[in-house]
Amino acid sequence: MNRQTLEKFYRLKLKKPLKSSAKRSLVVEYFMNRDRHFSVEELYNEIRKMNFKISYSTVYRTLNLLTKLGLARECIFKDGMLRFEPVHGPKHHDHLVCERCGKIIEFEEPKIEKLQEEVARRHKFLVDWHRMELYGLCAECRKKEKL
Repeated sequence: MNRQTLEKFYRLKLKKPLKSSAKRSLVVEYFMNRDRHFSVEELYNEIRKMNFKISYSTVYRTLNLLTKLGLARECIFKDGMLRFEPVHGPKHHDHLVCERCGKIIEFEEPKIEKLQEEVARRHKFLVDWHRMELYGLCAECRKKEKL
């Protein structure tokens, strides 16, 4: 998503002019073009490593704005840390979370989704949304464990 498209979306979604900020745009572009979950601190540190001077509060406020706009989703996993993930359309996914290294793998499984719909229907329950997280060890950590 390019900067001009995003700024236009901000204005339409918020129905008011939004002060353009090169730093906010940098946060948005970096975040939206990565396929991973970030805490505010992780995103702040990665942008700082690129030698950009940016405040922690700019990163925090930008991620909150993206969440309000539906372009980011908040996730709190077992470790209790608030992370944000980019939202690229209505596509639903679930998570595999490595308890050793913290790696988060997104996956889609139509059979699981269908089973959840059947369970809800059987109980005459209307599901608005759900989140599924499976915890264990990723392949890399399991391999290290065997050494």
